[in-house]
Amino acid sequence: MQAKIVTLPGDGIGPDIVAEAVRVMQQVAQQYGHTFTFEEAMMGGCAIDATGNPLPDETIAACESADAVLLGAVGGPQWSDPTAAVRPEQGLLKLRHHFDLFANLRPVKAYPALAQYAPLRAELLADVDILFVRELTSGIYFGPRQEQGNGTEAHDTMYYNVEQVERVARVAFEAAQKRGGKLTSIDKANVLASMRLWRRVVTDVATDYPDVTLEHILVDAAAMYLMKYPSDFDVVVAGNMFGDILSDETSILAGSLGMLPSASLNAGTFGVYEPIHGSAPDIAGKGIANPIATILSAALLLRHSLHLETEAQTIENAVNATLEQGARTVDIAADPAAALSTTAFTDQVLAQLK
Repeated sequence: MQAKIVTLPGDGIGPDIVAEAVRVMQQVAQQYGHTFTFEEAMMGGCAIDATGNPLPDETIAACESADAVLLGAVGGPQWSDPTAAVRPEQGLLKLRHHFDLFANLRPVKAYPALAQYAPLRAELLADVDILFVRELTSGIYFGPRQEQGNGTEAHDTMYYNVEQVERVARVAFEAAQKRGGKLTSIDKANVLASMRLWRRVVTDVATDYPDVTLEHILVDAAAMYLMKYPSDFDVVVAGNMFGDILSDETSILAGSLGMLPSASLNAGTFGVYEPIHGSAPDIAGKGIANPIATILSAALLLRHSLHLETEAQTIENAVNATLEQGARTVDIAADPAAALSTTAFTDQVLAQLK
């Protein structure tokens, strides 16, 4: 197979972790006889500094010509003023909107090798394997917003319509069919009109998937249940903001934000793949960032955009084997003095691939 992949390293630790994921993909391509070409483009704070635009037109054009995009992270303290007219996060939202990346897949897996170091009791982490399906191009992040009264008032609108809820619900139901057959829908239907619409539409869609068990849970209860009964969850579908918050919360189940990948997909095969964590400016340039989330995001890229399931599983198995052998980056190490650098950890993954 031949495929073009655009990389958007972004800011902070982004360039470091994207480079490691590219190394892994290059070795997979070599072992399985594929040809992957990589083109780097600017996005985020670095793009603001260079062009004044967090997502330049040249970057959009490069992404339009690609089979998939591998993204690092955007943002940092030098661009963190929330009142600034131009911010790195605007580039991320524009990218999602431009390519209609409405379905954000966020798998959360608890690794047995890390269970003893997690804040939760090890027995709670047994068999934890959750897939979050987060609606990504609607909701409060994209609804109408306005500041009024010379900065003394502001509002953001959580807007959903039937089509927006239905299409992400179908992605979630189809994922549940291939997994454990259970779907949990998260809302705040007891308070919010938009969430009453959400619940009604998800319930209607469920009639097309009689082999999937559907349950509805209010978001505040879900926040507790995910920590108390994490193995009870299979596929979770949620709106933009609730899905963002809850999937970040469940990083505690995996041991670190550095463990969790994501895939942002449209109705076709194109997708943007990225770790769910931020740019971690406090450790940028130190060579200690955890590359696992980005490497696993590359596996999702192979699975969802290139339909290379065997290759994707090979990467995931290599990461798991590396952890089982005791390799750790500093964020998941019991003894920080024994932690591996970003590059050294990836070297161990590459050895497992071979």
